[in-house]
Amino acid sequence: MHDTHSDAALATLATETGALLRARHHRLVTAESCTGGWIAKAVTDVAGCSDWFDCGMAAYSYEAKQALLGVNPHTLETHGAVSRETVIEMVSGALVNSGASVAVAVTGIAGPGGGSEDKPVGTVWIGWKRRGGYARAALFQFDGDRDAVRRQTVAAALRGLADAVGG
Repeated sequence: MHDTHSDAALATLATETGALLRARHHRLVTAESCTGGWIAKAVTDVAGCSDWFDCGMAAYSYEAKQALLGVNPHTLETHGAVSRETVIEMVSGALVNSGASVAVAVTGIAGPGGGSEDKPVGTVWIGWKRRGGYARAALFQFDGDRDAVRRQTVAAALRGLADAVGG
């Protein structure tokens, strides 16, 4: 376990992210697949988060990604859930379906199964978007077991929000 992904480190990161969002008058929405709501949990552990957190959507299945986030079935069929195309549709759909002004979305393969040669365990796409702006997506390859991959995803998702809001 890396110290930067401990519960305490994630709590610090969530607190710092919240202070930045509050200062910039943003409200956050999360759209999570592989983390299953962990980003939303991390930010709602911060007292006063109601000032800057709108909602979180844990959309694990293809059906949930379509229903909650407006992901196109063709995108999922053509590119798969763990893809740049899907995470961009997830982050955009999160903004459409919430009152938030900034969104983060994650989709990946946390393991231990589910990986392939093209997309091994630890493959994660993260997307960020401000309302009215362009989506940005980044591909990560995290090491470790399921818990480690998910912790690293939460940390990277929160860190990327600083860039998304110009912090």
